[in-house]
Amino acid sequence: MKKLSLQWRITIMTVLLIGIACVSMELLLCRSGIHYMDSIGESLQDLTPEGETDFFDPETVDQDQDLTIIIYGAQESFCITNWYITAIVIVLSGILAYFVSGHALKPLRSFSAQVEKVQINNLTDMKMNEKLLPEFYRLSHSFNQMLDRLNQAFAAQRQFTGNAAHELCTPLALMQAQLELFSAEHPDINAETAEFLRLLGEQTERLTQMSKTLLEMSSLQQARNDQIHLAPMIEEIFTDLAPLAEKRGITLEQDGDGVMTGSDALIYRLLFNLTENAIKYNRTNGSVRVCVTREDTNIHIYVTDTGCGIPAEFQRSIFQPFFRVDKSRSREYGGAGLGLSLVWEIADLHGGSVRVAESSKQGTTIAVELPALSYS
Repeated sequence: MKKLSLQWRITIMTVLLIGIACVSMELLLCRSGIHYMDSIGESLQDLTPEGETDFFDPETVDQDQDLTIIIYGAQESFCITNWYITAIVIVLSGILAYFVSGHALKPLRSFSAQVEKVQINNLTDMKMNEKLLPEFYRLSHSFNQMLDRLNQAFAAQRQFTGNAAHELCTPLALMQAQLELFSAEHPDINAETAEFLRLLGEQTERLTQMSKTLLEMSSLQQARNDQIHLAPMIEEIFTDLAPLAEKRGITLEQDGDGVMTGSDALIYRLLFNLTENAIKYNRTNGSVRVCVTREDTNIHIYVTDTGCGIPAEFQRSIFQPFFRVDKSRSREYGGAGLGLSLVWEIADLHGGSVRVAESSKQGTTIAVELPALSYS
């Protein structure tokens, strides 16, 4: 009973109530009908010249045989007909109760459907109309207030993250510049100091990249309606990442094209991060392939590498902020665990999704699904 929907619960309760009422009515009607038929038979028997009794029993064969058959058959037919009518009324009442309860619960279904559409970037647009049924006024009012509080909380979070990242950029840039200047002015320092300065420079660069990524994530707004051709954008990304790919002996390949609407800068960042990750965590002399296809109203982007793969238990977690499968390798390549999180945010902002389509010891394929540009 606990797993039944509210509509089915209302239907079952209504059928039970109607069934009890109908059965009770049936028993009363049969009892009263038999009583009055007996009375009619008694009256008819009293009118017969040979009447020897003042009480008519339809089961007594000593009385008028024809009259007994008529009265007894009428009683049985009356009861059976009433039971048929009762069953039909109960079934029809159940069907009617199901559809009536469904219509009555329609506002609740609409509310549930609207709740499912709530995303971090559309809180303001998901407010409900409070001029609904009186029973839903308090619910819709509370829901709208909750959306307002969530919107304010997320805005405050974005503002804090953006401010913190912005404030970190300046001192980090100064630290990096001073380290580079010191290294240039003191080329004859001992090996231990040089190694210390190198590590300090690497960690400062990581903090700088992390601050920039946090700043980008905090500034994510509604996607613009730029018309984006993906093939030229992928070629540009390959050009930008060519030095990194050549350093590791990685071959870059692309196939297909697609046109979509959105933010040109954000989609570039999405593809750049996926391709950069595929190069960084690939095998030496491996390959990275970016394939674009269109299916129905969506564009599918597949970024495939020949790396060592992602364990199944981590394939969902890699899109969480600061998550890294292999912390030692991430430190080696300067990763902060925000690249794929930014990819997820950008895909979600454009009404799309990102997932690990396939992963094994032979490589990994990341799939991105985005709405295509409609020409209709």
